[in-house]
Amino acid sequence: MRSLVWMMALGIVGICNATTAPAAVPAAADSGPVLTSIAEWSRMADTGKRAPLFAAEEQRAVAQVRAAMQAGIDVPVPRDAGGGYTHEQHKRNYRSIYNAGTLYRLTGNRDYAGFARDLLLAYAKLYPTLGPHPQSGHQVPGRLFWQVLNDSVWLVYAIQGYDAIRDTLSAVDRRTIDEQVFRRMAKFLAGTPANFDLIHNHATWAAAGVGMTGYVLRDREFVDQALLGSRHDGKSGFLRQIEQLFSPDGYYTEGPYYQRYALGPFELFARVIERNEPQRHIFDFHGGALLKAVDAVIQESYAGLLLPLNDAIKDKGLDSEEIVAAVAIAYARTRDARLLDIAKRQGRTVLTSDGLTVAEGLQAGREQPFDFRSLLLRDGPAGERGGLALLRKGGDAGPLLVMKATAQGMGHGHFDRLNWLFYDNGHEVVGDYGSARFLNINAKHGGIYLKENTSWAKQTVAHNTLVVDGRSQFDGKLADAEAHYPDILLFETTNGLQIAAARMTGAYAGVAATRTLALVEHPDLALPVVVDLLRVQGEWPAQYDLPLHFNGHIIETGFEAARNEALRPVLGDAAGYQHLWVDAVAPASREPRSLTWLTAGRFYTYRFVASEPSQALIVESGAHDPEFNLRREPALIRRVTGANNVSFAAALEPHGRYDGTAETVTGDENRIRALTLDSSDEGDVVTVSLVSNKGVAIVIARDPTPGRAHRLAAGGRSYEWTGPYVRVDF
Repeated sequence: MRSLVWMMALGIVGICNATTAPAAVPAAADSGPVLTSIAEWSRMADTGKRAPLFAAEEQRAVAQVRAAMQAGIDVPVPRDAGGGYTHEQHKRNYRSIYNAGTLYRLTGNRDYAGFARDLLLAYAKLYPTLGPHPQSGHQVPGRLFWQVLNDSVWLVYAIQGYDAIRDTLSAVDRRTIDEQVFRRMAKFLAGTPANFDLIHNHATWAAAGVGMTGYVLRDREFVDQALLGSRHDGKSGFLRQIEQLFSPDGYYTEGPYYQRYALGPFELFARVIERNEPQRHIFDFHGGALLKAVDAVIQESYAGLLLPLNDAIKDKGLDSEEIVAAVAIAYARTRDARLLDIAKRQGRTVLTSDGLTVAEGLQAGREQPFDFRSLLLRDGPAGERGGLALLRKGGDAGPLLVMKATAQGMGHGHFDRLNWLFYDNGHEVVGDYGSARFLNINAKHGGIYLKENTSWAKQTVAHNTLVVDGRSQFDGKLADAEAHYPDILLFETTNGLQIAAARMTGAYAGVAATRTLALVEHPDLALPVVVDLLRVQGEWPAQYDLPLHFNGHIIETGFEAARNEALRPVLGDAAGYQHLWVDAVAPASREPRSLTWLTAGRFYTYRFVASEPSQALIVESGAHDPEFNLRREPALIRRVTGANNVSFAAALEPHGRYDGTAETVTGDENRIRALTLDSSDEGDVVTVSLVSNKGVAIVIARDPTPGRAHRLAAGGRSYEWTGPYVRVDF
């Protein structure tokens, strides 16, 4: 009967309800909304429908809640892991509670409040009966969900919806929901220190949920636990998480994918703290890290998608709901018109006063182009743990060269120090596998990280960086990896040359690696080229492998190689090598070689050479994968065996165009004629010679100390310079 009343009141069965003003009189002195003020709700109700982006968001919420009300109350006993029915239903329910509470405030229609109330009363009956979730596996178990993280997310959203309706409830219903749902859940989360007191995104979600609950229930204990940790000592909790997880540049230590996810609780809870305790100046805390983080995560994207570093899923982008909310929060506090450009691209906003401010700014045409720029995002609380170098040309869809020289990134980090990626023409060209996971697809082990995430995606050979003796960096040991990070040696952007360099020691015993990456322009080149120099110094002879994981179809191999046409051998038996089929092997040689592939209508020629004889292996992922969990992707591996020291050099040239519709090919010939490498004790010279008989040499000093003078002779030329590098055109 109650479902029929809701449906009639909302027009689902043909009866149209007129919009009325939101109720403003609280049912009790301590029950009015505190996460969003009455004044903010009134402004949204009065003016939101006149801002198209906000009004469209309201209609999305209406559609979602009406569908939920028509389906009726469904609060199942938890039994499924990620992707299963009960998991997804509890997710739908917190979204319904959140949206129904919001719509009540925006429309004044108490049937929305009644629906949220009845959902919460159903949870008040269920929640006290629950123990640890039956599908917890190796995770800290939740009550409603297989991992406690999801319980925290449920709380963050459900408490916001409850705050919006709490003053409409009878004293009995309010007490029942307060005590049996929200206080119980907050006690459970705060009383699980194995999760709550971590410095990690899981703990951030928990702190946000407990702290917001504390404000709503007027319970200072919960608020203090959220801010300072379960023991109130400040060694954990929300404030410590900001200090430890964000760098002074706003980089989040787990990488872009988890920066996106963590921005949800960080920005939402900070907004609540600002509203209830403005004296904390939370958005200025730790050098304004929370606002810098919004700019940083946008910079860590290409053509709308986040860079797939560490445990990343490659289809996550700037339109993710956490970034939509973060952009609104940041814009409302900074009025940075460039953020409106991102909001316009997102095509969404949030049903908050911040979201309305964004919608009004776009309606007034205040947006300015976002400045996708070259920058170094340092890692670590003081910026002391390496960094992520972004070298751009031409905005968010032009060439982007990425050097990943960050710290490990905790449990979601990969063993990929000095990894690099390249994007061009709107597409990934030299890429990163990301994670081996099918999120919430139940058929793929419940949507959790697959075993191949450990056996392949995290392993060093799955990345574009040095592998020593077929072992992953730090032998795949997280504790060792957390204790070491690269040193940034150089980051400069000048007209026609952008360059970054970093050094890594400790990833392999007795081995130091220094990598220099440059984005080089030249008048005789149609597009910028990538120049890569990796110098390896070892205390004893070793096997050095340098993979290149490229995205595209091979057009030409510029070297002779033995093909494995009948049988496809596997490259190794551990550290990710067991997942690589070997398709072709070229014998060791000092001669420069090349490989050309086609990606999205553009050709890419990769020229490579080493200071020692090197093999070239063409491989493909997917071996020893009986459940077909891995993508089949090609790679080139350059291998030097039995050397102590070696330098690897390469140049990647984008060129030409293939138009499949018009059946035309232009510019498929290279403009680079040759690549040479000359090495000495003073430095390395990478020379790119062009078909125009011009060229450019990038000279890299072995000692990068600023101000130090250098001199060397190579390739019939003499070079004198001061500092870590010099560019010489000829």
